[in-house]
Amino acid sequence: MQAATAEFVIPRSDDLGAFPKRRSPRDQRLYPVTPEFFAQTILPLIEGHYVWKGRPPTISHYQVFCAILYVLREGCTWRDLPTCYGKWHSIYARFNRGNANGLWWQILMDLQQQGKARLNVMLADSTTQKIAS
Repeated sequence: MQAATAEFVIPRSDDLGAFPKRRSPRDQRLYPVTPEFFAQTILPLIEGHYVWKGRPPTISHYQVFCAILYVLREGCTWRDLPTCYGKWHSIYARFNRGNANGLWWQILMDLQQQGKARLNVMLADSTTQKIAS
């Protein structure tokens, strides 16, 4: 069995100068990306990848992206997403749709190439782990 973890590091709020000083630590944990940073760098990538059919989504791209970062960072299941992001199944369906066409991987690679994010991936196989006692 292999476990994979990913660390997605976005420049700190001090580096971007975009976080208002009144944001609480809880807001920064749930929404690690500022709306301004998202609109300038990530939203054009998402909108360029999707062809919308049917009614418009009820959950914003910003909330979906922050929810995906939450799942990656916390390692929780989709059902355990905080309700502030919206319905977990809608977020999972958007993630799955974007994953099928390579959207999320493309966003991570573009941000890393621009120097705006650092992606550290670690794979571990539990059969090879030695535990010292």
